[in-house]
Amino acid sequence: MSGRIKPVTTIAIIFFLVSAVAPLLVSSWATLFALILAKGIVVLGIILLLQAGQVSFGHAMFFATGAYTAAFWGKYVGGGDIVLFIALGGITSAVFGLIVGLFVVRYREIFFGMLNLAFSMVLWSLLEKMFHYTNGADGIRVPRPALLGLSFTPETFQYVIHYVSLLIAVVAFYGVQRYLDSPLGHMLRAIKSNETRLEYLGMSARRVLLIGYVISAFLGGIGGTLVAIIQQIATPEFGFWTKSGEFVFIAILGGSAHAFGAFAGAAMFECVRFYAAAHLADTWQLILGVVLIVIILYAPNGLIGLRQRYGQAKQGGH
Repeated sequence: MSGRIKPVTTIAIIFFLVSAVAPLLVSSWATLFALILAKGIVVLGIILLLQAGQVSFGHAMFFATGAYTAAFWGKYVGGGDIVLFIALGGITSAVFGLIVGLFVVRYREIFFGMLNLAFSMVLWSLLEKMFHYTNGADGIRVPRPALLGLSFTPETFQYVIHYVSLLIAVVAFYGVQRYLDSPLGHMLRAIKSNETRLEYLGMSARRVLLIGYVISAFLGGIGGTLVAIIQQIATPEFGFWTKSGEFVFIAILGGSAHAFGAFAGAAMFECVRFYAAAHLADTWQLILGVVLIVIILYAPNGLIGLRQRYGQAKQGGH
């Protein structure tokens, strides 16, 4: 990432600056941008797996793991701190990802996706059925945590969690992009292009994919923890297959060619849902569906690919 800054990176910097300033202008945007950033962190994990040509239809299991880690701590231990919740959510999800990953990285393409879906649905079923521990479909309320020992009013807390989400999102974005540009990231892409050649070079494709998978699970757990704190609840819906589909939808919408695609897609998704749901009641799914169809037809590489294609066309015009 040395030398001249790429146009997409410039847009990413502008986006994060807007995320920092916008909630100060309109208070209701604090929660909206916090959700965009939190879900963008989760989708960074999906984009990592897409580099290897693998799609996880069960990534919500790590999202739910992070959310319920915070919920269980609040319910059975009491109190809590944002930093503690995020650390526990990320680590728990990474460990869970390592266990699941040892099985799923043996498979590719549809088998990889469906096996992830199967694990996710098992977790969802446990969250639904173990009512005495999880409250079933009602979920568990996540108490408003402190930050480094400081407590906040609800009005102030929305800004606190927003800027915490922003800080984590910037670090995650930078880390994932550096990872994608590293030798390990190139090896991850090699699984998609020529896995056999990667094995001939003495590298284990399973090990490379497992590393990416665990990082992906870690990001999913952090994002799930943040959403649970923002919404102050964790429900089994967090682990349902439709939630996994939502993350894949966002990844396709934003594009997987650059880490910023996760946040571009999340911003589009949440903004359409927020404003369409407010003005057009139950038709926001229809609007999102139309948007996705247009993206697939005219910008198959997502919003990021559309920006890159525009930049190339502009250069060609000169």
